[in-house]
Amino acid sequence: MSDPYFPPQSPFSTGLACRCPRCGKGSLFEGFLTVRDTCLICGLDLKNEDSGDGPAVFIIFVLGGTIVPIALWFETLFAPPLWVHALLWSVVVLGGTIALLRPLKAFTIALQYKHKTPNRPPGD
Repeated sequence: MSDPYFPPQSPFSTGLACRCPRCGKGSLFEGFLTVRDTCLICGLDLKNEDSGDGPAVFIIFVLGGTIVPIALWFETLFAPPLWVHALLWSVVVLGGTIALLRPLKAFTIALQYKHKTPNRPPGD
């Protein structure tokens, strides 16, 4: 018996939806950032999928490149005390990191699947 056909999925749509990169329907995660061992819909083996540090580094660049200019603009416009900056930008950066980490991890895994990156165990 042959394997069922799954049309190619967009890494953007499956990544943003945190869905399986092969079928686009099954959930990629169990919990917040733990990747499932297999897709519940198509059975794709996901236990060796690893996004590495890519999503975290990308978030650092994106949030750093947007938050720092906004914080400088905010300082010149309102000149608030230092504790306001510390509180405000800590919350913004933490919220942005939590909001972006899961979809960017899923997007990275979907790109690896699309480009058939070989899954290597840690240490190889």
